[in-house]
Amino acid sequence: MTGDQVFADVLAANEAYAHEFRLAGLEPRAAKGLAVLTCMDSRIEPLKMLGLEPGDAKILRNAGARVTDDVLRTLVLATYLLGVDRVMVVAHTDCRMSAGGETEVHEAIASAGGPDTRSMTFLTTDDQEGALCGDVQRIRSYPYLDSVTSAGFIYDLRSGLLKTVC
Repeated sequence: MTGDQVFADVLAANEAYAHEFRLAGLEPRAAKGLAVLTCMDSRIEPLKMLGLEPGDAKILRNAGARVTDDVLRTLVLATYLLGVDRVMVVAHTDCRMSAGGETEVHEAIASAGGPDTRSMTFLTTDDQEGALCGDVQRIRSYPYLDSVTSAGFIYDLRSGLLKTVC
């Protein structure tokens, strides 16, 4: 199968989207000076949950909303080139990355027919709030991000509310 066949549903949706596309004139800078790092969980709608519109913020996503080296690199670019001066790190309730350790994730992947992933680190945690505050501190102490204000939050998937943690 070709890429066009495998992705036919989303390519058709994209074509319909392109007919109504209205974002071409947006500036690349974050209009609200905001970057949001959140989990890749598809139940999270970062713009809607914060009352934002396209162009208001830079959205970064990864498994567990963890501050990795790549996130720091991206935040440096966003800060100096795209107008970001505030960073929200938003973890969420019922996150798979805080529901078990590394071993359990590796075993789950293997049970799903996946490869041996023991050479990888998934940054799981059994202390979500502690990991969140540690990640926020990583931003706060990063020498290239000293002009940025950052804070950590947990998004409740049942209520839609954010709780400030650090």
